[in-house]
Amino acid sequence: MWLLLLVLLGLILLYRYYRQSQILGNLSDKYVFITGCDTGFGRQLAKQLDRRGMKVLAACFTEPGAEELKKETSSRLQTVILDVADSQSVTAAAKWVASIVTDKGLWGLVNNAGILIPLCPNEWLKKDEFRKILDVNLLGTVDITINLLPLIRKSKGRIVNVSSIAGRLAICGGGYCMSKFGVEAFSDSIRRELRRFGVKVSIIAPDFFKTAILNSTQLKENVTNTWKKVPQNIKNDYGEHYCQNYCKFIDAMCSRGSTKFTIVTDCMEHALTAVYPWTRYSAGLHAKFFYMPLSYLPTCVADYILGS
Repeated sequence: MWLLLLVLLGLILLYRYYRQSQILGNLSDKYVFITGCDTGFGRQLAKQLDRRGMKVLAACFTEPGAEELKKETSSRLQTVILDVADSQSVTAAAKWVASIVTDKGLWGLVNNAGILIPLCPNEWLKKDEFRKILDVNLLGTVDITINLLPLIRKSKGRIVNVSSIAGRLAICGGGYCMSKFGVEAFSDSIRRELRRFGVKVSIIAPDFFKTAILNSTQLKENVTNTWKKVPQNIKNDYGEHYCQNYCKFIDAMCSRGSTKFTIVTDCMEHALTAVYPWTRYSAGLHAKFFYMPLSYLPTCVADYILGS
């Protein structure tokens, strides 16, 4: 009986591996638009897909970022300057993409651009500080996606949204977790809406990686600067030790960061090139074996573990 179950499990895993290893043909004919290509995952993915021969349209926030990326890639890769929080910039970038892909449509959209600051206890922040991060991480993703949807529907392509483990568990204060929970909800809803058009939507949920946003010095500096502006009555309630402990929490979080960006970009690449992409990719050991399983446990258990 046990032997039969083991054989059946082995066959299921073998079929699963075979199914997920099937890759699309004619990748060199496909256009992929990636946001946030100055550094980190976006930059790594742009170079990775360029090496595979795909036609990469890389959106950078700065001119220097765009110039450096072009030096490291082939002439196929094209860049555009984009501020995802600015609707006029988004509209201009969408028109630029349409002028390049023409009737072929856009095969892939990777919503990767994001920020982490401000990362602070919620009570220390003002409404505008929440809005800043939501404008980039969530509303920027929504704006880009809606503007490019006609081109993606035309090619029956792929949308890849970068969420986070913080999109399943609220591990810190500030707008970051809220923005990533929102990305999860947007991805789920639009995946169901677009299924009838043959468009597939995947969510990438990384854990800790040493990208530009996971900079402990900048994050702690933001915490201490915010603490200085907090009203005295709130400072009295929290105490100086709370600010110090929060900075220690940031140090601990950043110390877990991996420099192996390909763990994440390989997931993105699979979502774009596989015949049967996953709906969700948990990128990193912390994501796979701690945070994602923890998100399925009773809330009281998650609260106790994260609180300690």
